[in-house]
Amino acid sequence: MAHHDLDMPAGEAEIRRLKVGDTVTLRRWLFGIRDATLIHMFDRDRRTRLDLAGHAVIHTAPNVHRVPPSPEAPVGYAPFCIGTTTSMRMERFTDALMAREGVRLIVGKGGMGAATLKAFAERGGAYLAIVGGAAALETTWIERIEDVDMDDLHPESLWRFAIRDFGPLLVGMDSHGGSLFAEVQRDVAARRDAVVARLEDAR
Repeated sequence: MAHHDLDMPAGEAEIRRLKVGDTVTLRRWLFGIRDATLIHMFDRDRRTRLDLAGHAVIHTAPNVHRVPPSPEAPVGYAPFCIGTTTSMRMERFTDALMAREGVRLIVGKGGMGAATLKAFAERGGAYLAIVGGAAALETTWIERIEDVDMDDLHPESLWRFAIRDFGPLLVGMDSHGGSLFAEVQRDVAARRDAVVARLEDAR
């Protein structure tokens, strides 16, 4: 296991060096995205003016405050609580997000499935896991909201966060077929089968 400091955006070779169990700290930029954003982008073919190529996205619909525009709040939003939502709901968008927009990393909680793992292998991506309930800590890693697009979907807009040492985050899925979440599922299934077998033997 190794630790990686990544200045975003990152290239494919950098991301393919990540392995399950490694840790990552992100620097410079992070994009916030959620269900409605993805539905508009891909089911309704809506295009964003923000460049996501080589970047990381975090599954979030942040709690923000409207404030007067300033150097600290260039688009009139200040971060209040930037939490992470469950990623699996957005499984069907991973390949499109990588193919069309060039996204390299997904930050979220709960993991994703086989379709995402396939996209990571083919295109060079990884999933970085955050523990649920860590929103207060995550927010301290965000310096300001630098830009926002599709703000008619608020709070499920497309957010561009300026970040400072966002992490460490755990590599939960990599581009080599590794998935901590699949390993847990296999372990749980094996334990369940063993319990069922013991119960049947005890009859």
